[in-house]
Amino acid sequence: MTAPTATAPTDLVDSLATRRRTTELGLLVLAFIVVCGLYALASLGRNASLPANVGPFLAGVLTLLVIAHLVIRRFARAADGLLLPLAALLNGIGYVFIARLDDELAALQATWTAVGIAAFVVTLVVVRDIKVLQRYRYTFGLIGLALLMLPLLPGIGRNINGARIWVEIGPVSFQPGEFAKIALAVFFAGYLMENKELLGVATFKLGPFNIPDPRHFIPVLGAWGVALVVMIFERDLGSALLFFVLFVVMLWVATGRAAYLVAGSGLFALGAWFSWSRFDHVQTRVQIWLDPWVDPTGSGYQIVQAAYALAWGGTGGTGPGLGISGRIPFEETDFIFAIIGEELGLLGATAVLCAYLLMAGSGLRIAQRCTDGFMSLLSVGLTTLLAVQAFIIIAGVIRVLPLTGITLPFVSYGGSSLLANYVLLALLMRIADQAARRVAQPAVAP
Repeated sequence: MTAPTATAPTDLVDSLATRRRTTELGLLVLAFIVVCGLYALASLGRNASLPANVGPFLAGVLTLLVIAHLVIRRFARAADGLLLPLAALLNGIGYVFIARLDDELAALQATWTAVGIAAFVVTLVVVRDIKVLQRYRYTFGLIGLALLMLPLLPGIGRNINGARIWVEIGPVSFQPGEFAKIALAVFFAGYLMENKELLGVATFKLGPFNIPDPRHFIPVLGAWGVALVVMIFERDLGSALLFFVLFVVMLWVATGRAAYLVAGSGLFALGAWFSWSRFDHVQTRVQIWLDPWVDPTGSGYQIVQAAYALAWGGTGGTGPGLGISGRIPFEETDFIFAIIGEELGLLGATAVLCAYLLMAGSGLRIAQRCTDGFMSLLSVGLTTLLAVQAFIIIAGVIRVLPLTGITLPFVSYGGSSLLANYVLLALLMRIADQAARRVAQPAVAP
């Protein structure tokens, strides 16, 4: 039997990379066709004519997709081939419906899409080894907490629509919480990997129960507690829920102890009750969640109109550009899923849900294939952020959960969200590339 040659790992990686990039290119072409067709149909439905800028639009979309694809071929050849096409499809669908609602916002969204893809490219070029991030876990933790606290600072923090989550510095305004979630995911992954054995062993006696030593929880619980306090003062309960789920899921995955899920559910129930009993805006949201018809022209107006929009869409939808625009406040951000459901129907809304499920499945598959614990845990954390954020806002629109003011990833209008999610996507692609290369390496004989 002949020993494997030194080039075997490289050949295996090249073969895998070629297959994935070919798949990615084919899916990007398909996403391009779908988005361009939807854009044309929405324009015909709205104005009975094709827009004058259809040529530049097609050229711009194609240029951005080609740049992103070529950068992946150069800097992350073995990365997952499904993530970028799904993000491009969701981003494109979101742009079409934003353009259908407001031309000015559509121009801004197009600019932010270009900036987001530029951030995607820069992240892939700069972060060549995801393991480097583990060395700076505490730095990322401090950065995440600082970003969360920025909106509370006088002079730069802004209260918009009841939530103090914006920072305005000169002509630039952004939501620092969108970037804080990535920084805290890196911190949690690094700290939990360092202490997972200690957190998984019950050595401390608390009455009749054995629990892990509480001192090992101090950094993580401190970060989580400050995040929740800041989010409550900022009146942004959607982000608070997102950070809480991130914390509990990563802790459970790192230790393998289901007791953390039970304890986390109890803490969540306690925190939800406290928030409901202390804050009027939480009581209002719970009330309109249970019965929006209590005040259908006031606090329950958005939920009622979203229900009408979804009902009017039926199975096949009214058709792109043929829905009733302007009746739901903040329809380009919080309620864009209702507009999609109205014009594309149950089938179109289900397709959007399937896209998110495929992205979540790809992220978890990347985590499963990682041989390094930090990479696997970070992949779980980033995937949790993406999937849970989509679930929270969609569940709020269809009344599965109380409504929260967070954006639908890649779809809703918002520069901060697009920028942060493209950085998140690039980190997942980097993890996938490194995981594939590690698996391809043959075992070294002793």
